[in-house]
Amino acid sequence: MKHYLEADGINLNFGLRNILSDVYFKCETGKITGLLGRNGQGKSCLMNVILGNLKASNNSIRFDGRTVTNAFKRPDLILYLPQFNFIPGSLKIKQVLDDFKLEKNDFENWFPEFITKVDLKVEKLSGGQRRLLEIYVIAKAPSLFAMLDEPFTHLHPFQIEKVKEFLSTEKNLKGFLITDHLFEHLLEISDSVYLLKDGKTHLTKTKFDLETLGYVNL
Repeated sequence: MKHYLEADGINLNFGLRNILSDVYFKCETGKITGLLGRNGQGKSCLMNVILGNLKASNNSIRFDGRTVTNAFKRPDLILYLPQFNFIPGSLKIKQVLDDFKLEKNDFENWFPEFITKVDLKVEKLSGGQRRLLEIYVIAKAPSLFAMLDEPFTHLHPFQIEKVKEFLSTEKNLKGFLITDHLFEHLLEISDSVYLLKDGKTHLTKTKFDLETLGYVNL
């Protein structure tokens, strides 16, 4: 059964500065939706409006047509990977997996570099390994949708390719909204891509659309 997340008519202002203007986009389960935009265009703000952490002056956040105002209270609907590390460094990897009710063996199958490391504390991991763990638990935890904010940060090329493969598999179980500045990787795995520019979303299909909108120079 398909499920849908829609954001419609979102307006967000910080004082006299307009961040988002009548923004619309749609995500659905079984697909990856990419969100591109230069720094300061409001990508993280948009994700936090969806969660209900930021209050927009006007917005409609709908799951399967039903309005949800504080989605952060509904982890069954949506989970969020922020840009910063959210898992406490004092926890052991095994404890993190147990807390999210996830299997150690599946995690190690996807990311073999963690074999023999599950008893390590998170703070002992490299930046890339810490990001892999966070991506895994957010993508694997039971929810209809997951939003990933800059998931490729701190990852080396091999890890990025593995994460792309992982997310392309996991999209069969949920819908993803992903933003990242490494746009070529995002284009490769996304089923649809929105560009956030001057406070508005533009549905794009190719790199040439992104060039036309001034996001890239080809």
